[in-house]
Amino acid sequence: MAEQTLKEKTSKGLFWGGMSSSVQQLLNVLFGILLARTLSPDDYGLVGVLAVFSILAQIIQDGGFISALINRPAYHHEDYNAVFWFSVIVSLACYIFLFFAAPLIADFFHQPILVKLARWSFVGFVFSGIGIAPRAFLSKYLKIKQMAISNIVAVTLSGLIGVFLALHGFQYWALVVQSLVLVGVTNFGYCLFSEWKPSFSITFSPVREMFGFALPLFITGVFSVANSQLMTVILGRRYSPEQTGYYSQANKWALMGSNVMNGMVNTLAQPVLSEVVDEGERHLRVFRKLIRFTSFVSFPALLGLGLIVPEFIILALSSKWTDSILMLQILCVSGSFIPLTTICSQLVLSKGKSYTFMWVQIMLFIFVLAAAFLLYPFGILAMLIGVSTINVIWLFVWVFFVNRETGYTFRGFLSDILPYFMISVFVMASTFFMTQGFDNLAIRLVMKVLIAFFLYVFVMWATKSVIFKESIQFIIKKH
Repeated sequence: MAEQTLKEKTSKGLFWGGMSSSVQQLLNVLFGILLARTLSPDDYGLVGVLAVFSILAQIIQDGGFISALINRPAYHHEDYNAVFWFSVIVSLACYIFLFFAAPLIADFFHQPILVKLARWSFVGFVFSGIGIAPRAFLSKYLKIKQMAISNIVAVTLSGLIGVFLALHGFQYWALVVQSLVLVGVTNFGYCLFSEWKPSFSITFSPVREMFGFALPLFITGVFSVANSQLMTVILGRRYSPEQTGYYSQANKWALMGSNVMNGMVNTLAQPVLSEVVDEGERHLRVFRKLIRFTSFVSFPALLGLGLIVPEFIILALSSKWTDSILMLQILCVSGSFIPLTTICSQLVLSKGKSYTFMWVQIMLFIFVLAAAFLLYPFGILAMLIGVSTINVIWLFVWVFFVNRETGYTFRGFLSDILPYFMISVFVMASTFFMTQGFDNLAIRLVMKVLIAFFLYVFVMWATKSVIFKESIQFIIKKH
């Protein structure tokens, strides 16, 4: 009965997580196209360099306490209440600090306008701090549907406001306001749907108890952000806002693709794996099923996105973004491995190995930083290829630590992911050659999507893929 209960929870979580991520990314595609056609690369470049500070502030607010609360064996109001008030205090402190640091940020990037942009953009920190404890509650108890509703409403409302402002000549301010509305509405939804509510009976002793687990996650988060935002910082410092904007646009679309899967997996993996962490063989069985399902969806989705990039960029965003094409294709290839890295790291975390989690991320940052500086003289594309390659290779470092915790071998890992990777490469390569005869970009784009989709489905059916059959059965049952 317990197995069925967990399976049902996982299936529902994957359904709502997948639906939420898919709808969000479709909305982001729609609003992203409208904004990209209206705004300039300079607009994206100016706002893009502030992202590193926004994400770092979110990591400081979280402090690893979301994962710590999820890993707590039982619910206690005092735990969530302590994290809530601690997060609110930290978020206010972050905003005050960065408010006064705004002139230094503007000087670093040689852009005076960043003083005003930063001070308004960083208001979102306060909204994020309020939503951390409710978000942890919803995640722990797999309230994925409620989180999905919050996210979809936030993306829709913020996108509409952003497009409206862009069309009325507000330039980069449209992106700032869009971001503020997104963060504010999302966290309001978490607070609204959470059955837990804060109280003024405050004690910070639970924060001290969770600190040993949360501290390495906090440090990990800082280095993870540094790794993901390193290219933006280097480009913002050494290149023009226009060049930074090209990379920012490419990175945004690549993240949209990987976040469909990553959002689903990241929300679900840790609570599900934590629930069976003491059951040995069952824990590994659940983990391998997550790996196979993720490979089944992530490889065709991201490699497929890379396939249609040239037509999509020119038709949807306009020819002013052609310099982003090759960058986006490189990021799509490396992005197809990101959800697998997420699952492996979450398994290590579910075993309580937060310090291992931290040191692996620190070492990744060191290698990425070294590659960026070594390849910097050879240009943006060389840096991007080097950094992306290291991020893919690092997946196997995570597999090494998974092996130490579970006995999951490299051979087993490759047997789980390679069939889906090889089939996806075959499908995309076949589709590319089959569509070269279409001169019209719109027709070629449609044919690429149709041929790749049906060819992948046919190969899955012909090879009698178990994951494919289970997915079809689940969709029929849900319908």
